[in-house]
Amino acid sequence: MRILLSVLAVASLVGCATPATISDIPLERHDENTRYGVEQRSNGFGISVAYSRYQFIPESDAVATACKQALTSLAWDYADSVGREIEPINEQRIRISMGRNGFTGITSCRAYAVASWE
Repeated sequence: MRILLSVLAVASLVGCATPATISDIPLERHDENTRYGVEQRSNGFGISVAYSRYQFIPESDAVATACKQALTSLAWDYADSVGREIEPINEQRIRISMGRNGFTGITSCRAYAVASWE
């Protein structure tokens, strides 16, 4: 019985991969799948997003795309809320990290980008 429990414990650790933390910005909930945070910078702001959702069939590309879209949408929403315009965020400048928990079926993403004021 101990061997079985040990094997299950090791298997649960092997089946999980969490995305790396890209920034230390405190995050607040935006919706069921998304948390985000903003840090002020001299020429704009940094924005960090944590996005996760259940997927029966793993498709990390779909989660990565949704994560990047959430980041850019939230950046534009934040700029609108402070009455400023930002330059378009280059998708290639978005830092992203992915992870998947094989037991729960949750695919997760962390993303960070800098938005510059126009």
